[in-house]
Amino acid sequence: MNRKSVFILAIETSCDDTSVAIVENGTVIRSNVVSSQIETHQRFGGVVPEVASRKHVESITWMLEEAVQESGVSLQELSAIAVTQGPGLVGSLLVGVVAGKALACALELPLIGVHHIAGHIYANQLVHKLEYPLMALVVSGGHTELIFMDEPGKFKIIGRTRDDAAGEAYDKVARAMHLPYPGGPYIDQLAQEADHEIVMPRAWLDPISYDFSFSGLKSAVLNVVNRSQMRGEELQTAHIAKGFQESVIDVLVTKASRAVREFGAKQLLLAGGVAANKGLRSRLSERCLELNVPLLLPPLNLCMDNAAMIAAAAFLKWEQQEFSELDLKAEPQLKLEEW
Repeated sequence: MNRKSVFILAIETSCDDTSVAIVENGTVIRSNVVSSQIETHQRFGGVVPEVASRKHVESITWMLEEAVQESGVSLQELSAIAVTQGPGLVGSLLVGVVAGKALACALELPLIGVHHIAGHIYANQLVHKLEYPLMALVVSGGHTELIFMDEPGKFKIIGRTRDDAAGEAYDKVARAMHLPYPGGPYIDQLAQEADHEIVMPRAWLDPISYDFSFSGLKSAVLNVVNRSQMRGEELQTAHIAKGFQESVIDVLVTKASRAVREFGAKQLLLAGGVAANKGLRSRLSERCLELNVPLLLPPLNLCMDNAAMIAAAAFLKWEQQEFSELDLKAEPQLKLEEW
């Protein structure tokens, strides 16, 4: 085995997925195991923080064992331990942070605290070569942001959601239409199958703003649902889903493409859980062809929360020899631009 290889073991527990991975040189996935809690939280219609943290405690040890075994890399060959420091649910983050610190201390290895959104962005590095300057569109349950990067590891947020994130709006709309949790995949599928849409409003905000707002769209959908119920009409679920998704995609694609042009980005990266949305991936691909700018899409298994993306982002810190102290704290509101 190449002695120069850097093996980073990473832990991700920011929300409701427990994941451990070992990545070589920031790009080669040796293992990436994920334990999902979706079935546990489905009956509640969303993530229950206390339940999520308890589930992490139950699974973290055997996830560590499975990741090491699957990788073929021994503990003695590891170069560093990385862990999601934030943002996220504080109880969930604490489980990963404590596990990461314990492992780093026991193995006498450097510890690297990682920003969760940096991980989502650098998930693309596991399958693509990044070229700077680039623009990243991060769309997930808790985040909707446009992030400009003119060099590795330097993040400038030029637009963010002012209320509900896109993924959050998907889940709330799905709940109103009595669709299962998580709602995103179900709405996406219904939207693809619908023959027409119930047109929904677009929130463009200020003409020059790159910010997003989806609370008004969510309210518009709820009004349609409530009117149908009051009239005793059959709910046109697929048509509502298509109208909702068309509104979300229209705003995301329009603002992202305008940002690419204004900032002279060489690439547009899509990242986050909603990056798995077929409608969004398709529309962005079409727009980037028009712009003659490459669109980088992570494979579906790397769109969701996973530890391989955390290891990829941690490799940036490894190269700069920027390590965290063992008194590292979980930071639910950790700022990306300060990481």
